[in-house]
Amino acid sequence: MSPRRNRPYKPAPAQERESGVGGGRTEEWQGEEWVVRPIAGSASAKHYRCPGCDQEIPPGVGHVVAWREYAGVDDRRHWHRACWNARDRRTSKVQRSRNAPRY
Repeated sequence: MSPRRNRPYKPAPAQERESGVGGGRTEEWQGEEWVVRPIAGSASAKHYRCPGCDQEIPPGVGHVVAWREYAGVDDRRHWHRACWNARDRRTSKVQRSRNAPRY
């Protein structure tokens, strides 16, 4: 006999089941709708490159994942929280040095 569940089972909403990624809030930026989802530091296990500052986000650091609402989760980008909040003040033409990695 297996133990009884303490909480009732609640199925995930249809959007979360289809995309495989939880919802998040929707924000408007540059005339487009963006889905923004905060990521806890313990949930990240990979290195990511922030498009706002072009610096690496190491594993274990909390950050934000954002993607255009119509584009889907394949175009999501991982941002530092401060970079996402300052995205209007950031330049879109960040230049890397020659020796910088391309990931």
